[in-house]
Amino acid sequence: MSHYQDFRRPHLRPDSPAKPPELELYMPATPPLAFMATFEFWVRIFRRRHHFRRLFLPLLKEDDEILEDIGFERTDIQWALNLPLKVDALKALEACRRARGNQLQP
Repeated sequence: MSHYQDFRRPHLRPDSPAKPPELELYMPATPPLAFMATFEFWVRIFRRRHHFRRLFLPLLKEDDEILEDIGFERTDIQWALNLPLKVDALKALEACRRARGNQLQP
């Protein structure tokens, strides 16, 4: 782990809800599309973070050698677990893995 001392984790932009489509014809029974898009966004984020926790929390119980064999570091997983909800933890962890791989290559 000593050769990773100067590693800086990537800065990631938070996700945001998709803009709902503009309707040409608005009917009285049309649901509020902006609310629906925001609601779907937050449901997707919570499901994705729950999935991430279910996958990576058991890995924290493993040895550092095992984590290194699969390409992760304990500190990166803990960092990703503490990211804000709007930042996709899986993408952040993959960006860390890529950045570490690029740093090790001459």
